[in-house]
Amino acid sequence: MTSTVLILNGPNLNLLGKRQPHIYGHETLADIEAQCRALGDELGLTIEFKQSNAEHQLIDWIHEARESAAGIIINPAAFTHSSIAILDALSACEFPILEVHISNVHKREAFRHHSYVSLIATGVIAGFGVQGYTLALRHMAHLLARKN
Repeated sequence: MTSTVLILNGPNLNLLGKRQPHIYGHETLADIEAQCRALGDELGLTIEFKQSNAEHQLIDWIHEARESAAGIIINPAAFTHSSIAILDALSACEFPILEVHISNVHKREAFRHHSYVSLIATGVIAGFGVQGYTLALRHMAHLLARKN
């Protein structure tokens, strides 16, 4: 029996590999998705991988995940620092939530140091580049195995 993990990506992450590669690297979101799907297969997890620049779309997917997913990995991008609505949606979930950031947000501008999502997240991974996604996925598998 497999468990579904929803991996959500916020605004501008569709531009990975093109936008500020000195900060975010040269890998694309499609590269990250392929890595996560391969690791998901290895770990016995079904991966749903989505990206939106629209806050309401991310919220709708979080609401849907309450019925279909065992956990969420989320890189809320700029919504990290501004979206109480995403925090509220995640607060309604009764499963693990892991927050991922490609860059070390604490080495960047002061406004990036605050995360609404961290208030509800089970754990936070920041500054490990795109490898943060696979680290989060491995930890999610550990959390789900422990739960079962």
